[in-house]
Amino acid sequence: MSKKDELLNAAEGKVRTGGYSNFSFRELAVDVGIKSASVHYHFPTKSDLGAELARRYTENFLGALGDPSEISRRGDNPISIYVSLFRKALVEDEAMCLCGLLGAENDALPEKVQVETKRFFEKNIDWLERAYTIQNSGSYDWARTQAIKTLSLLEGAMMISKTLGDNNAFEQAISDLN
Repeated sequence: MSKKDELLNAAEGKVRTGGYSNFSFRELAVDVGIKSASVHYHFPTKSDLGAELARRYTENFLGALGDPSEISRRGDNPISIYVSLFRKALVEDEAMCLCGLLGAENDALPEKVQVETKRFFEKNIDWLERAYTIQNSGSYDWARTQAIKTLSLLEGAMMISKTLGDNNAFEQAISDLN
């Protein structure tokens, strides 16, 4: 694993547990075992690192999902697959969705990070919209509305579950999605 990837992993862990302000380059350098100046070699500014972090998270998340048409063709429910990624983040990773946390902080984020965070939500809404269209042959407006509702419900259910310290709250909130 490259030092750049190690830095991104360390930053992701910190952001997913405490938000964008939960790390400094000095802390990341210590975590990875390099000098603080070396962090700046890979990411000239914190906003560069934050934008790359959100971009990478988006790509990894969508890559883990796959194509909703392909999921449906093999007989699986794309929405259930989508929900399972959020469940994994909450239960196995014991963390919030990175871009959900960043989205909650949007007004305080540098523009580069805002752009990449917005991209996460746009791409996820598009993915869900396609999934709902495939499953239900619904109209564009209906599928888009369902996509926004689903993403909102999952992000909110994660937040409430983490706040209550009760993963069952997540399951109760999403019970109608599966």
